[in-house]
Amino acid sequence: MKTDISFKRINKLAIPALIAGIAEPLLSITDTAIIGNIDNNATESLAAVGIVGAFISMLIWVFGQIRSAISSIVSQYLGANKIDEIKGLPIQAITIVVLGSLFVLAISYPFAKEIFQFYNASGEVLNYCISYFEIRIFGFPFSLFVFAVFGVFRGLQNTFYPMIIAIVGALLNIVLDIILVYGIEGFIPAMNIEGAAYASVFAQISMAVISLILLIKKTSISLKISLPFHSEIPKLLGMIGNLFIRTIALNTALYFATAYATDYGKEYIAAYTIGINIWLLGAFMIDGYSSAGNILAGKLLGAKDYKTLLKLSNKLTKYGIVTGVLIASFGFLFYNYIGEIFTQEKNVLVAFNHVFWIVLLTQPISALTFIFDGMFKGMGFMKYLRNLLILSTAFVFIPTLLVFDYLDYKLVAIWIAFTLWILARGLPLIFKFRSKFLPLINS
Repeated sequence: MKTDISFKRINKLAIPALIAGIAEPLLSITDTAIIGNIDNNATESLAAVGIVGAFISMLIWVFGQIRSAISSIVSQYLGANKIDEIKGLPIQAITIVVLGSLFVLAISYPFAKEIFQFYNASGEVLNYCISYFEIRIFGFPFSLFVFAVFGVFRGLQNTFYPMIIAIVGALLNIVLDIILVYGIEGFIPAMNIEGAAYASVFAQISMAVISLILLIKKTSISLKISLPFHSEIPKLLGMIGNLFIRTIALNTALYFATAYATDYGKEYIAAYTIGINIWLLGAFMIDGYSSAGNILAGKLLGAKDYKTLLKLSNKLTKYGIVTGVLIASFGFLFYNYIGEIFTQEKNVLVAFNHVFWIVLLTQPISALTFIFDGMFKGMGFMKYLRNLLILSTAFVFIPTLLVFDYLDYKLVAIWIAFTLWILARGLPLIFKFRSKFLPLINS
């Protein structure tokens, strides 16, 4: 059966995936906005949320790659009309990743102080980092469970249920953030930064429960854990391993950016926190089309429909660039007001507005990179993605940051490095894709 890649079909997958994709950054951006407006120690608290958010995002991205691995295998089997052969695979994969997340929690919790000292946090900022992290880390296993379930649904060409789960989690997080951070006079005391951490954890638990219910009710996927392992488990673990190494390279870039921003001073790390959260929000919005590419590319590769696969890449490129331009245009239109949503600290706003234009210009560039990145994940080409990200981090991001930091560009140095890094990740993917599939179409 021919796979539909019409505008309507792509957007039916992309728009729910977009909404689902912004759930995790929305948790962080909500914390950022609400914490940045508390009465006491707002700058120190905002800095701590940024530092801890960078570390937890690193953990989620490293281990959350199971979503792409599961989606790739399920979608390829679906395209080959062999979906019944992998019904026992998802629960085995979910069990592996959740056990891994519990191990990470157990070894990171006792070393919270050492972890954030490594990020150059000190004094009051370090104390807030520890308080926030020691609560929020307990949501980590639930987040990974949700990511794995999202992978199952995506492989089945369904982004609607992940969207519902994400909406519920995001709304619950916002409500709980307001209640727990600011308190309700006479009923609930203001918990400040710890309240934001509890709000995130409760939201992540709720999303996990809803994910489990929908997986049981809406799919034929078995939740019975049985041995031996499915024959695709070695392939799945290989994909996860390549994505694991790749994501470590990605988070090496984020670590350098966060550590340098922290070293510049609390106003700079606070401004960087706002910028990186906005960048991530935009990236995940663009990622809606990347997710559609992930889902459809895997199915088309399984069906060996290379002509439609090339048409899909052309359409997604156009849609993604338009989306990136719209996001950037919105940011420029409200340039002088967006920072004030997160903080009223004058020094922080000055530092943020000085680099926000670079954050916005990266959006269309990110669109190209993320769309082809998603397609390569859907097709299972994890080794190439791994090598490309390692090289772009080692030979583009870090050298660029060091050069412009030496020139005392501070936050500008960080965002120039991010921009060139995104370009170095995206352009080779486009050339590789076309060189691989154009000959197959013409043969």
